[in-house]
Amino acid sequence: MDNQRVFLWIALALIVWLNYAAFVQYQRPAAEQSPAATDERLEGDAPALPSETTIGPAPADEAIPLPPGTGAAAPADTADTSAPGERRIQVRTDVLDLEISLRGGDLVKALLPEYPVNKDAPDIPVQLLDPSADSLYVFRTGLTATAPETSTRPDTLFVAPAMEYVLDAGQETLEIPLTAVLDNGVTVTKIYRFTRGSYAVELEQQIENAGEQPWTGASYLQIRRMHNPPGRGLTNVDSYSFQGPVTFNGEKYEKLDVGDLARTRESFTTAAGWIASIEHHFLTAAVPNGRAEISAAATPAGLYTITAVRMPETVAPGQADSFRDQLFVGPKLQDQLEATAPRLRLTVDYGWLTVISQPLFWVLSKIHGLVGNWGWAIVLMTLLIKLVFYKLSETSGKSMAKMRKLQPRMKSLQERYADDRQKLSQAMMELYKKEKVNPAAGCLPILVQMPVFLALYWVLLESVEMRQAPFMLWIDDLSTRDPFFILPLAMGVTMFIQQKLNPAPPDPIQAKIMQVLPVVFTVFFAFFPAGLVLYWFVNNLLAILQQWHINKVVERGG
Repeated sequence: MDNQRVFLWIALALIVWLNYAAFVQYQRPAAEQSPAATDERLEGDAPALPSETTIGPAPADEAIPLPPGTGAAAPADTADTSAPGERRIQVRTDVLDLEISLRGGDLVKALLPEYPVNKDAPDIPVQLLDPSADSLYVFRTGLTATAPETSTRPDTLFVAPAMEYVLDAGQETLEIPLTAVLDNGVTVTKIYRFTRGSYAVELEQQIENAGEQPWTGASYLQIRRMHNPPGRGLTNVDSYSFQGPVTFNGEKYEKLDVGDLARTRESFTTAAGWIASIEHHFLTAAVPNGRAEISAAATPAGLYTITAVRMPETVAPGQADSFRDQLFVGPKLQDQLEATAPRLRLTVDYGWLTVISQPLFWVLSKIHGLVGNWGWAIVLMTLLIKLVFYKLSETSGKSMAKMRKLQPRMKSLQERYADDRQKLSQAMMELYKKEKVNPAAGCLPILVQMPVFLALYWVLLESVEMRQAPFMLWIDDLSTRDPFFILPLAMGVTMFIQQKLNPAPPDPIQAKIMQVLPVVFTVFFAFFPAGLVLYWFVNNLLAILQQWHINKVVERGG
């Protein structure tokens, strides 16, 4: 086996892997194609108290959380949380534009003014929450109690001091209180707290028990979303990423299949977990501040619900208490995710190469902090990776150069033993031995570098920091394809030059395949994010310089 054959196999393996990844995405069953679930209960409407709680009577109203074990069946789902005459509070911070419904006191709409859907339309921001029935996506929060009449329900009416709140210049925090008076002398106050520059939202739910009976219950956090993943396609970068519900149990991060949830409900208890709904570059997450029971379920129509219910507490008559939890609505900014909850940055979905991708992103972000441009950060990052693997690449390059030097003698052997492949093989091995050339010497460096390349692929694809980030000249968005395909063509040219610096494979068929590879890769990379193509282009340039230098040294007998 010679180095050219190794390169050929690795190149083909890379193509197969990339196609496999696209195939897996394409074949992932959509929720609407799932068979009908046998359990039609809508856990999303009924987060229950953890099992150790004393079970109360079944509620009569669909909107009240159902304590477990009552045997009561929840009524049909009401997908659209909006209602005629519903009043909503407008909240604007420097990074969020939100609506909070007085019916339930829930976040029902969130716009991200710092993140336009398209660079060409900067006035149309990304929207994460939506109360409409077709694309339902809401946060539900509240209190679930053993006495249903003292629980807050999705239709509980709250009141607020004002209908519009704005985080003014120079103001660091913004607080929105909502109050509801329940039965039995129980008053609940929801307080949303926003901080300048942050997408994390603190939620405090206060209970004031002025009744004669103890109040026992817990807070719950819930994300409900209609599963509408983007259309899958090679040119649609958004479709490469996972979209759907995810959970973290304190140790393990898990992406949940909506089709599976329609058949089987999942639940577990955790002291340091969280729930989230993710998509390419953005997410919503709920982080209970303490031990909680987490569950996930979906309907056959694709409406999934993930719920976290805290452990219950008792508030004696005449006393007050509160539950504090965290919400997150916004882009996958890793520093903010990590500050909100441990391991929440796992929602930046680097896949099975996370252990390599996260350090790569850390280095990349540090370089960006110095140069202020993600494109140049990629260029310098590529240079650093090349330096780290320089010695390994040098070993491969020297092997290539020696093989190239031996090509005339190898060709002579091929002509001499054209009809006897066994003798040709023996003669080639003797030649390698005599000249101290190891054709397989380049295998290890290439294999070692492949995981780094694949990890960097996911960093460039998943990191929201590079979304719509400009580089220079015509490249104004590193996260999408080059609009004029100039960079992929340049990458193809460098790949062709790189091949010319290396010896041609002795086998004619392999030689023809190698000649076609630059064309194949050019077409393949034409639809990849420009940032990834930039990395490959710069890497090729550096490899050409290195190989050219090594060839000169070997030719001089060095």
